[in-house]
Formats: sequence, C-alpha cells, structure tokens
Amino acid sequence: MHIALISDNHGYVGEDILQQIADVDEVWHAGDIGSFESIEEIKSAKPLRAVFGNIDDHLMRAEYPLDMIWNCEGIKVYMTHIGGYPGKYYPRPHKVIREERPNLFICGHSHICKVVPDKTYDLLHMNPGAYGFHGFHKVRTILKFEVNNAKIHNLRAVELGLRGSGAG
Repeated sequence: MHIALISDNHGYVGEDILQQIADVDEVWHAGDIGSFESIEEIKSAKPLRAVFGNIDDHLMRAEYPLDMIWNCEGIKVYMTHIGGYPGKYYPRPHKVIREERPNLFICGHSHICKVVPDKTYDLLHMNPGAYGFHGFHKVRTILKFEVNNAKIHNLRAVELGLRGSGAG
C-alpha cells in the first residue's frame, strides 16, 4: 500500500500535489483542509482518509471526524490534527494513544515535517508538515511511504517548494 500523507493545505490544491499523489494507493490528510473545493480533486483521484483541523468550519467537521483509527496492512493507525509529539502529547490524543496503542500516530497542525519514534508507546509519530501556502513554514512538504506486512518502508519527505513561491 503506497501512501501520501498530507496536512495543512488551508484551502490550497494545485498540480504539484496532484502529481505527487498520482503513484499512491491512498491519501491520508491530517487536517486543516480549509475548503471542500481543495479536497474534491484529491478525493476524485484517490481514496482519501481525512480528519478535520482547527481552521475547518462546522460543515467540514460534519464531513470529517476529529479522530480516525484504522488498520492498514497490519499497522494500527491513529490520526488526528492536533496531537503534539512524543513526550509532549496534548492530553486528549495522549489518552487515545494510551488506550488504543497504535503503531503509527499521525497529526498535523505544527507545519513542521517530522518523524519521531516514541519508545514509551512503541509507535512511530509522523507529521507531514504543510503543503499549503498559509503559515510560518518555509518549505511546503508531504510524506510518502509504503505499508506492507505490518512494516513501513521507503519513508521519504517530499519538498514541494518554498511557501512564498506560488499560489498563496
């Protein structure tokens, strides 16, 4: 299973992201979608799993959940928008991590692309950064990886260009 992990587009969708998802099986979105228009092209191209983020309105929150937990090729995945990092989780997702014991915890919100192992909970934490143009991040990023036989393979950060250079 080939995955594109995206977040924090804040209403933006462009050819750059559509090109990046062309070779994946699913797209996972960790929130701050911003507009239905920005996600419709992605949804029409690939199966999408998404959670809402703090900028998303009541209509987006009616369409997408706060949290998602599912199994992908033997890996238990937990995704939410605001989660924190190992050793500094926000209280609500920390409770879910303790109770659900996922193998992979995904969040967005910080606009910082980061992958960190959490030895306390024996999980991998991923934040794809932001691929939109709003925020303080300097480089627009996503993560791509493969899941097979309960393992994550070929994990890589993809840089989409500078935040200030394009469709802001």
